[in-house]
Amino acid sequence: MTAQGPLHGVRVVDLTTAVLGPVATQHLGDLGADVIKVETPQGDFMRQLGPERHPGMAAYFLHINRNKRSVVLDLKQPAQRAVLLELIATADVFVHNMRLGAAERLGLDYASLAEPNPRLVHASATGFNRDGPQRDRPAYDDIIQGESGLAALNAGPDGAPRYLPMAMCDKLVGQALASAIGMALFARERTGFGQEVHVPMLETMLAFNLVDHLWHGVLDEPEKGLGYPRMFTPHRRPYATSDGYICLMATTDEQWRRLLPALGRADLLHDPRFSSVAQRTTHIDAVYGAITQSMRERSTAEWLQRLAEADVPHGVLHTLQDIVADPYLWDTGFFQRVQHPTEGRMIATAPTTHFSATPASLRRSAPGLGQHTREVLAELGRSAVEIEAICGAGGTA
Repeated sequence: MTAQGPLHGVRVVDLTTAVLGPVATQHLGDLGADVIKVETPQGDFMRQLGPERHPGMAAYFLHINRNKRSVVLDLKQPAQRAVLLELIATADVFVHNMRLGAAERLGLDYASLAEPNPRLVHASATGFNRDGPQRDRPAYDDIIQGESGLAALNAGPDGAPRYLPMAMCDKLVGQALASAIGMALFARERTGFGQEVHVPMLETMLAFNLVDHLWHGVLDEPEKGLGYPRMFTPHRRPYATSDGYICLMATTDEQWRRLLPALGRADLLHDPRFSSVAQRTTHIDAVYGAITQSMRERSTAEWLQRLAEADVPHGVLHTLQDIVADPYLWDTGFFQRVQHPTEGRMIATAPTTHFSATPASLRRSAPGLGQHTREVLAELGRSAVEIEAICGAGGTA
């Protein structure tokens, strides 16, 4: 018998769209949960984003919605909203990322749903703290990158702030939401009761960013300076070699004692600026500048050999094309070719967390819109006549 994931037997009703919520619920699905993705008749708008072989099955959607079943319900129709409430009553977890006020108006808030299902873990992620004055402000990744300081930290050479070229906040907060749901399920095993879980995007990203940059603020002296100096030197970048780029990082004193001779700069072993973590941080421009200058003198292949011999952490700069072609990632199973029942051959990334007894798995391809509506309604005990009435009124087979 094939081992099942750690969340096998957990039912998740997923009312999320875009990136943050689907990333979270896909993680739960990879770990064995039965994730039922409830969509409007128009579907999650991510179905339209990216290259596609068939309408409504675009690449972005396919990549973040595997291990889910799709049910279409039109919540503007009372009978179909009643189906959603019935479905949530059978669930272990309900997840949404709509504005909190909208959830309350639909009767999808924790107080309304916990009464018939006290074991329910009610989870949501929105832009801002649920108890603050901005609780219902709309937010997307770009907004939070700006307000969390991330865009300013990523300023270009001209000083202009720039967004990271990825939905950084959505993905990270999505992982935080999945983790919080797992912790709430663990607590339920101890207490027998579910609870409400809310993850605000802004505060989550601020906590993430300030791990590095609260600096003097940790000692309640922000006027003395915020920000980790090593992160701001212009020399902190992949180093140009004579024929490419290489990445390296020495942290401990011992690593620096091995690195400097490998760079051909053993003379710097006696330079006070290189003598300790504190001194290197204070003089980071000069320290990293010395590496920048030395790296240009040899080829990438030569540096790979010298740095390996010195046992200094290093790596080659990879482009996106390099990553997809990397034999290591195929050999370890990170990349897998899978066959989607309607979209044909695809490349999928494997779950990255290893469980020795309850492994994660790729069990279902991303669903077509409403692909499982009839199946799930039948599981709720609805008759064939009722199912046809619901599907004919907006659901999809």
